[in-house]
Amino acid sequence: MRVMTVNVNGIRAAARKGFFEWLPGQQADVICLQEIRAQEDQVDKPEFHVDGYQRFLHPAEKKGYSGVAIYTRHEPEEVVTGLGLDEFDREGRYLEARYPGLSVVSLYLPSGTSGDERQAVKYRMMGRFLEHMRQCREGPREYIICGDWNIAHKEIDLKNWRSNRKNSGFLPEERAWLDQVFGEEGFVDAFREVNQQPGQYTWWSNRGQAWQNNTGWRIDYHVLSPGLRGKVRQADIYTDARFSDHAPLTIDYALTPPRS
Repeated sequence: MRVMTVNVNGIRAAARKGFFEWLPGQQADVICLQEIRAQEDQVDKPEFHVDGYQRFLHPAEKKGYSGVAIYTRHEPEEVVTGLGLDEFDREGRYLEARYPGLSVVSLYLPSGTSGDERQAVKYRMMGRFLEHMRQCREGPREYIICGDWNIAHKEIDLKNWRSNRKNSGFLPEERAWLDQVFGEEGFVDAFREVNQQPGQYTWWSNRGQAWQNNTGWRIDYHVLSPGLRGKVRQADIYTDARFSDHAPLTIDYALTPPRS
């Protein structure tokens, strides 16, 4: 089973950069998008259709902002839109496709880079989302939670870690939260199951020569419920073309894809 995640930094902008011409050749079973920045009527057009896939959207109420989507080759049993938490659901940050015994989630955690107010929103969602993850862990199904988590976990996960220790995305409190997620809570950082190399990033600033110099951050993840540990077969960060300031992260699992 192949699952892909990518923050498209605007689905319409990504389309103009050739994303939807490239996508079918990747043969992913499920594709999770974040920061789509579009409403349903704005993507109800042929250029956003992918043959053989169903599309589900959870846009933000605010136009041109946030929002998540899932493209799937397999008919879900159910699609869950939002967390049931109005503060975050208004921003379109959680979409879950449920298959027999397995859920795939497109998640977009807030960024705190614009200031203290948004950092406080980020911390609130982190707290509530950890509660949700615990409920998922105790339930009957396994989870692949894909998306832009807006946190680099360890020093290996960003190029300039020394100068970013006081910046949102690499704050001690954020990193400690991921320590807990991947530690005592038992969830799995799928990429690091198969790739422990430095220089593996999924986001690069548009400022300066960050992309050219690979001055990046690994802030996009597949996070697995404990029962999926050991199921990762290979992981790939696609950097041959640039559709967004984030790169697609594709992971193959030793799982049977759901029946369509």
